[in-house]
Amino acid sequence: MASEAAKASTERPQFPKRAVITGGMPYGNKNLHFGHIGGVFVPADFFARFLRDRIGQENVIFVSGTDCYGSPIMEGYRKKVEEEGYEGTIVDYVQANHNLQKEALDAYGISLDIFAGSGLEPARPIHAKLSKEILERLYERGYLRKMSTRQFYDVKAGQFLNGRQVIGRCPVKGCKSEKAYADECDLGHQFDPEELIDPVSQLTGTKPELRPVDNWYFDLPAFRKDLEKLTDEWDKDPQVRPIVTKTVRESLVDPVIYIQQRFEDAFKAAEPKLPAHTVTPAEGNQQSFSVSFENWEDRDHAREILEEAGVRFRTGKTLLPFRLTGNISWGVPAPDLEDTKDLTVWVWPESLWAPISFVQTVLANAPEGRYSSTDWHDWWCADDAKVFQFIGQDNIYFYCVAQPAMWEALDWGLFQDTPVANYHILFMNKKASSSGKIKPPMAEELLDHYTPEQLRTHWLSLALDQKAVSFSPKPYDTSVSHKDKKTGEEILVKDDPRVVDPALKESAFLTNIFNRLVRSCFYGAANNCDGHLPEVAPEQEVVDAANEATLAFERACAVFDAHTALSVAEEYCRAANKRWGDESKAAKDDHDAYVQALANAFRALRTVTLLMHPATPFGCAKICEHLNFKPELFFSWDHAFDGVTELAEAQGETPEAHELVALPPRYDFFEKKPGQK
Repeated sequence: MASEAAKASTERPQFPKRAVITGGMPYGNKNLHFGHIGGVFVPADFFARFLRDRIGQENVIFVSGTDCYGSPIMEGYRKKVEEEGYEGTIVDYVQANHNLQKEALDAYGISLDIFAGSGLEPARPIHAKLSKEILERLYERGYLRKMSTRQFYDVKAGQFLNGRQVIGRCPVKGCKSEKAYADECDLGHQFDPEELIDPVSQLTGTKPELRPVDNWYFDLPAFRKDLEKLTDEWDKDPQVRPIVTKTVRESLVDPVIYIQQRFEDAFKAAEPKLPAHTVTPAEGNQQSFSVSFENWEDRDHAREILEEAGVRFRTGKTLLPFRLTGNISWGVPAPDLEDTKDLTVWVWPESLWAPISFVQTVLANAPEGRYSSTDWHDWWCADDAKVFQFIGQDNIYFYCVAQPAMWEALDWGLFQDTPVANYHILFMNKKASSSGKIKPPMAEELLDHYTPEQLRTHWLSLALDQKAVSFSPKPYDTSVSHKDKKTGEEILVKDDPRVVDPALKESAFLTNIFNRLVRSCFYGAANNCDGHLPEVAPEQEVVDAANEATLAFERACAVFDAHTALSVAEEYCRAANKRWGDESKAAKDDHDAYVQALANAFRALRTVTLLMHPATPFGCAKICEHLNFKPELFFSWDHAFDGVTELAEAQGETPEAHELVALPPRYDFFEKKPGQK
């Protein structure tokens, strides 16, 4: 039976021998909200679990960790000390938040090989060593530039301000960010501090001034051609989503300044002083004309001339030198280069190579034989390995522009990672963030209303690879459903028993259809096979349907399409359930016909459980346990096209001798929360 599916091997997607999956790095100043879990960690975990089943758990490393350093953590710690009287150190503060994050991830079954911390043991010294090596390597290869730039200084407080201690409006044309910091906005746009509109110090509420400081910058503009070539390759790669190449190309353009029409006369008066440039007139209803330059240095020189001439303008996206160091105290120490001392590594670049140091940490602490190789190069540099980075769309610039260029500059043989970028997961149709106006519910808080597997399947079904989608859990929906006809009182959606909870849409499949198939198999075997597997083989058309579903599921997983993969599993399970219902009823008192129907159902159950394992690991593990199979055998795709009979034989048993674990009456493998219908 399995051989028929094996014939399709030439048409099946190819997977690497080894794989690293990364799940981003949450800041160490807070616990995780639903967006962290549902938007990044659950999709990454789905793929990591699938790959472990597909290529072997010894060949997969899934890493993430707390982003311990940087201005968001310093600012959070400062406020906790000043406003709450917190007496712990900043390390204590980060460790406490790290522990809360780990608890939330564990509650949702996120199967990380390590959830580390860039500034916490055991990864801290390994990460610091790698950071030093990377900066020294980039300096030796001539890709670091020491630049004197201006940093915000609060005169009233008498100190330089870190990035999150300054808030203003984003200067990038077309940006709709609600909040911008010293050199980046909350939508990921990069700019120079002097471009920030209406800056305000978060320490004193005053307008800070700009003072010069020296820092090291990576020469990102030098890699424009490399990035253009990579983007062209990504265009042809079915694993890379269009949002990635679209976003990357927005930065692979000549530097541009946009000037409103009303400043045209002032611009023309200053134009002779400008470096070489090209003016593009406004078209149609456009209110601004554009001025493009050959490089960012010319653009910045033009900015100074235009500012002196009183011309107001906004800049467009382009490649700029990527800052690697800063002068805040809470950061990874940077090596002393030339005359610079006591600098720290800026949090964003060191978070880009943190997954490498986390993999190094995993391998350094792993039991002998746990992984197929203990050399990190075999995971990050080998031709038969791949790295899959699950990220949100806000972070594409860092992971898909800055990181590939740095990897190229290092010349360590690091291959370019495969970025898996998801769109925003909205909350009640609006973008929510911990620092924004709309606060999202915390991840663990949601578990008061839902089971982890209900939320996992719901979030995986949102198809965030295609567009931003809203998470609208009924218990949090305070919109008005209707008015009571008698009292005129407004009834909120969350209080209206007639309103179906959108977050439970996929749960009906788990708690009804899937549960029903499992129970039918076990209770049927208990009553007709003495608690053992059916002795007869499933019918060929049943085997063919199982194999077709398995191959379709594999194809969807290969391109990170969890939505389609789960649809395949659900559609197959519903069809199998219907077949069981029809055949079991038709069998009536015909024992042989009933056992044949049972054999068909067990074949379907084996396949559904294998396919649903990455999405619903807890329930599927219980099914495997009650089927009395070893998990490493049952969930291995080496046996993906084997039914329960072949699996029993692989364990050295015959079907009639393979005893199932008895099932209590009305046992649920996928439970509901109390009060759910």
